[in-house]
Amino acid sequence: MRMILAAAVVLMPHLALAAGSDDSEPPTPTETTTECEKGTVWDEKTKTCIAAEDSSLNDDQRYDAVRELAYAGRPDEALAVLATMTEGETSRVKTYQGFLLRQTGRIEEGIAAYERAIAMDPQNILARSYYGQLLVQMDEQQLARAQLDAIRKSGGAGTWAETALATAITTGVTYTY
Repeated sequence: MRMILAAAVVLMPHLALAAGSDDSEPPTPTETTTECEKGTVWDEKTKTCIAAEDSSLNDDQRYDAVRELAYAGRPDEALAVLATMTEGETSRVKTYQGFLLRQTGRIEEGIAAYERAIAMDPQNILARSYYGQLLVQMDEQQLARAQLDAIRKSGGAGTWAETALATAITTGVTYTY
């Protein structure tokens, strides 16, 4: 049953908001999406495109590039940059991995990533919001409400994460960014 629901999710409508942050502001495009070739990101220090795995980049820079690529509709490239992050399997990485896998139609893998992010950090309200929105798409309203309750219990009332999931539950419309 979960596989059938997962397949149906790919065909659902989406609105665009900013994954990886608790706001609705899109990332400012940089040369990463306007000039750099696949597998490279903009390095502000050298003013050139460099390989995402280059040791001169830190994980926050990579994460920003991942978010920018995702927003630009390039989730496969974003996944490749995410894989170069050196912080390992963290809740932040798993949240974004779940989001990107969801965007590429790999719903089951996305679910696993969200569940791993939440297991690592039960207070990760962004992972709970995106997972809850996926559950809405799968017509699993009760499970989505449980994620909304957990967001609120974690102090997330009034945040983008809470608002986005509450709206999704009410309207059936979810966010792709």
